[in-house]
Amino acid sequence: MTPVERSNALESNIIALPNLLISSSSEGGDRSVKGMPVPSKKLGGLSNKIRSVSKIMDELQRDLMQERWDLVEGYPTQLRSYVPVFTAYTDSAFPTEIPTDKGLRVALRYEVGRFFASLERFRQAANRKSLDEAYVAYSDMSLHLDRYLRVGGLYTFYDSTVSLEDYYSGVADSSLVYADPKKDPALVRDLVVLVKGPEKGRTGIVIGIYPDGSEARAVKLDRYRGIREVRVVPAEWAAKRLGEQDPDDVFLIPQSG
Repeated sequence: MTPVERSNALESNIIALPNLLISSSSEGGDRSVKGMPVPSKKLGGLSNKIRSVSKIMDELQRDLMQERWDLVEGYPTQLRSYVPVFTAYTDSAFPTEIPTDKGLRVALRYEVGRFFASLERFRQAANRKSLDEAYVAYSDMSLHLDRYLRVGGLYTFYDSTVSLEDYYSGVADSSLVYADPKKDPALVRDLVVLVKGPEKGRTGIVIGIYPDGSEARAVKLDRYRGIREVRVVPAEWAAKRLGEQDPDDVFLIPQSG
């Protein structure tokens, strides 16, 4: 199974999970889910702590793409310190034994497990200063964190749109200014526009290229309401934007210290 197929399969399962596990129970009351999971309100500051990991990941992207290995080597330890936070949120956000909560806890534990497994691969790649391997590991970290945020009800918005293609059905491809992805494929750090698929027209940056023969691109979409979603798409879906472009916003984050 290619990265795109694996991503789509997991994506489908995650999107379906909340709606498949609707349940009412005297324990915890009616916790039915419509569109997005609804975490327990008794979370203290855990939600904001989990969201703060996204900021760390943005800073890591900046330093990795600038090949600041002296800074990159400190991120694995910093991110591993959040293990108790993820554990506490998973157990506190969906605490009951009704099927909805149990299913969401399983999904969240899976995503956090994959996140930290990818982090270990990233640490090893960074130690070797293997840039391409580090990009792929970072892409997997970003993908699993994005899914954790979505499944955990930590998105700051819910977009029920299934496909954006209809919005672009009357727009000539020539009006979307981009390079032919077959003749001039997008590389890591390139700013891209999705030219095919359900999110055609959305923009972002390539953060990794999978070396398994699929050449799938991991794309970190531009920020929307504070959230940067991550997608794994076929290479021909991600086309380099042409003309003068603003830099990806991670490069506008000032260096701390």
